[in-house]
Amino acid sequence: MLYFGTTFWFEPLARTRPARDAEGMTRVAVDVEGQRLTLSNLDKVLYPETGFSKRDVIDYYRQVAPVMLPHLTGRPLTLRRFPDGVTAQWFYEKNVSRHAPGWLRTARLANRHDDGSGPNDYPVLDDLASLVWAANLAALELHVPQWTVTAEGERATPDRLVFDLDPGAPATIVECCQVAEALREVLTADGLEPVPKTSGSKGMQLYCAVRTDSPDETSRYAKAVAQRLASEQPSLVVSTMTKSARTGKVLIDWSQNNPSKTTVAPYSLRAKETPTVSAPVTWDEVADCRDPASLRFEAHDVLDRIAADGDLFASVLGDGARLAQ
Repeated sequence: MLYFGTTFWFEPLARTRPARDAEGMTRVAVDVEGQRLTLSNLDKVLYPETGFSKRDVIDYYRQVAPVMLPHLTGRPLTLRRFPDGVTAQWFYEKNVSRHAPGWLRTARLANRHDDGSGPNDYPVLDDLASLVWAANLAALELHVPQWTVTAEGERATPDRLVFDLDPGAPATIVECCQVAEALREVLTADGLEPVPKTSGSKGMQLYCAVRTDSPDETSRYAKAVAQRLASEQPSLVVSTMTKSARTGKVLIDWSQNNPSKTTVAPYSLRAKETPTVSAPVTWDEVADCRDPASLRFEAHDVLDRIAADGDLFASVLGDGARLAQ
């Protein structure tokens, strides 16, 4: 196993044993790279089908941190939390609570929906301690926008372009791979370098590093590309959100480039029956996909892939190209 087993990878403060608080919750104070954290209920099972516990969730994020953190750094995070596991109630969280540690980096950003709710103090995970903090909240899924926060605390213009490929049954990720290859031809012809990853659920996403001057530039470009492919391959591709039009086809969801939206981060766990991961894949794997199971990866699979191949998503961290007009 790649998880905690019977020992801690961290150093318990004062070498104390886990203690129970007044509510019966087990807690242990730890030091993570010089930052103090209190972890709780490490043995709580969050994925009942496999027995994958909070301890395992924390340790997965600890091990994946070297390749995951560069894709989170500077991006305000939305947490999808499952405090009682994937079969129980869950919620999204953007605002950090008053119980968050003082050293946690946050970004105060105005609410784009102008609903009178005021700004949100988003967590920004730039280091291992911050990632462990989020995992301890049972934040199984980590979602980020396609832009970063500037040094002045403002939204930068997008530096990533994303196409979210969502299959309508009976289509599967196999059909998504066919659409991904068609998208790749268009994007590379425009000077972009697309990188694929699974969603960890039914579909997949393509990302490109880009340079932009306005917040809506990526949405305009992505919509045009999606509509082009939908017109060229109408039996396989749709670009509209109408659910009835998706049967047996793949939706190219270009709207994920809206600055107010987020997508699941690379290497994030997903809240499915088992601990699947939104995992980067190679173009050879995309071309060879004939069975959805071939592109389904759980936490231990992803750690093995990283050990063998490193970060397959690394090129998204490079300098982006300008979008074709």
